[in-house]
Amino acid sequence: MEGDEDMTAVPEDGWLTAHPPPRRARLFALPGKDGYTVEDWLRLPETGERIELIDGSFLVSPMPAYDHALCAGRLRQILLDAAPKEFEVVETGNLRVGDDGLIPDVVVGDAAAILAGPLALTASEVVCVAEVVSSGKGNRERDYTVKPLRYAAAGIPVFMRVDPEGDDTPHVEVFHLGEQGYELVVEAKAGTVVTLELPFLVSFDPAVLTGPRRR
Repeated sequence: MEGDEDMTAVPEDGWLTAHPPPRRARLFALPGKDGYTVEDWLRLPETGERIELIDGSFLVSPMPAYDHALCAGRLRQILLDAAPKEFEVVETGNLRVGDDGLIPDVVVGDAAAILAGPLALTASEVVCVAEVVSSGKGNRERDYTVKPLRYAAAGIPVFMRVDPEGDDTPHVEVFHLGEQGYELVVEAKAGTVVTLELPFLVSFDPAVLTGPRRR
């Protein structure tokens, strides 16, 4: 066809120089330091990834898959609908936990503190955190072992874990803070009802957290 000689799928010379592709944000180096601090963590640029600070190191993971996000979103809505006005419920909020910077899947915290718009909440401003367990050995270890110990040490009264994998899923566990750490007080699988009395009264069937929406 006449004029086809001017058409090409290859950019002209110099196009990439004038239009460089976006680069992923890089974590800054801190020469001479033994580890990163919460203050370093809070200064990180937005990268589109989930970055947590554990034991002085940054743990970088991709944003969760849609089924994980759906489960966390439904849990957040259930808790929000039941929450008294003195509490707010948010997803994936920054949380100072001792010397660590964690990002729970769901946070129930003091409404005044959350509405003030901080970059991170402190553990004393939070009454409940929830984790939706992600696939993978490392993720499961963090949600079952690493993060609960840190939440308990920081004095957060209630920890909830939702495991979407396995039989009769999703499986919900609720722990209250005791003298020796978290103690299991409620356990429920899909098709049964889990009832929380703390931080406020709420009941739901874990089955509603996954699958088609129920009217």
